[in-house]
Amino acid sequence: MRILLEWKKTKRTGFVPAFMGGGILAAAVPAVNMAVRSEMYLGRQGTCVWILMDANWQVMAMLNLLLVVAGACLLYHTEYADNGLQKMKSLPVLESSIFFGKMVLMILMSVLLLVMEAASILFCSWHWFGGQAGGGQLGGGDGSVFVIELCQSFGYAFLLMLPCVVLSLLISEACKNMWISLGIGIVCVFTATMLPTSSFVLSLFPFAMPFQVFAGADAAWTTRFICAAVVELVVLGGAEVLIVGGRLNEFFIAS
Repeated sequence: MRILLEWKKTKRTGFVPAFMGGGILAAAVPAVNMAVRSEMYLGRQGTCVWILMDANWQVMAMLNLLLVVAGACLLYHTEYADNGLQKMKSLPVLESSIFFGKMVLMILMSVLLLVMEAASILFCSWHWFGGQAGGGQLGGGDGSVFVIELCQSFGYAFLLMLPCVVLSLLISEACKNMWISLGIGIVCVFTATMLPTSSFVLSLFPFAMPFQVFAGADAAWTTRFICAAVVELVVLGGAEVLIVGGRLNEFFIAS
């Protein structure tokens, strides 16, 4: 019920068109890159998923993060525009349920976003690498290996995106002015782009984690990031409890 209500609220915003348009743009990155510079990648050693993700994921991840930040701002802007959130506090509705309803909606849109991008990687793999053994053929026995690697890559990307989704919603919930939360989010995104992906400690920043690539990475390295993502989700969930408690919320809303 809460998710349906949150979905109805998005009809007054550009939430869905933003994700659809941004998803198409992000999915077009590998296709355009291969169409223009395919000779740079066809001779590389490795699987086609690794080659395509290594060449395009940094740009795709940045677009994903910008969409997450913008989406979180839009979801909470409707709550603060006409003092809707303050009115909801007078009703027998848990404030945390509003947050988690928006979080589930953001997660579903993020899944849609990643599915579109995975489809683009699949198309590029079939169109440019389908006939090359070095890129991994899509037919026969290699086809199952390709599908597994593709699912692992985007499942990993989804998990590492979750802390950023939750943190973006927390920032938007804490700031009544949408432009403040949008500014904070954009600064965080561009700060993350300047952090080296080879540094584990710096990459623990929630906005930097989505830049990690599963394909071609060491198993121990990816396991550390999976554990870090779970821990960050727990910590951010605790932060949400504090905000709902009113201690941090009143401070930020007043600002």
